[in-house]
Amino acid sequence: MQDVEGSKEHALEAHERLLEHYGEPDWKAQRPPLDELVMTILSQNTSDANSHRAWENLRERFDTWQQVAEADTAEVEEAIRMGGLAGTKAPRIQQIIRDLIDEHGEPTLDHLEEMSVEEARDYLLDLPGVGPKTAACVLLFALHMPVMPVDTHVHRVSLRLGFVPAKTSAEKAHTLLEELLPEELYYPFHLLLIQHGRTLCKAQRPLCEDCPLTDLCAYYAEQDAEPGDA
Repeated sequence: MQDVEGSKEHALEAHERLLEHYGEPDWKAQRPPLDELVMTILSQNTSDANSHRAWENLRERFDTWQQVAEADTAEVEEAIRMGGLAGTKAPRIQQIIRDLIDEHGEPTLDHLEEMSVEEARDYLLDLPGVGPKTAACVLLFALHMPVMPVDTHVHRVSLRLGFVPAKTSAEKAHTLLEELLPEELYYPFHLLLIQHGRTLCKAQRPLCEDCPLTDLCAYYAEQDAEPGDA
């Protein structure tokens, strides 16, 4: 692994090349923080298409978060079944909403706006089933706080490019990636790494021949050095 300054230069160079290759990423529509939290929970371990369908079905079935909290869990499970893991996600979502109602008198996370980044992150991590990636998505996308979510694409691309040491967990990568870039680049960098992971730096059979980052990529250097490779 490079030293810290070298790693920062490495990440900045990769960011510039990804911008040139893909263009400025589109920012997501800003949702209320509780909406973003539920949407992120629904997105866990499933495709974007399935999580979007689960979200739409949930919102069509229930008019308010209060109704979701009061519904029979089987009804919530049925509403989000197409998103996968409904038996885990439905009670988790309901418990979060009930906890918020008990604490604030209504289902809301708007109070996070008054907190520091670390206070807001810690608050979210104390909610049932909320991990670092889910908390970071809420803070970045709903509140535009300077945090770096690490999903499966960001984690894979970061490991391959050597932004983080080999075998770094996704949880640890959140902190390391935040140290590499200025805060104003967290949002576009996150989106660019996701786009790159989906289009070229795929989990299986990455399209290295089309990648603008091969000379920056530890993974490519290792593959190129293997005996018998063309």
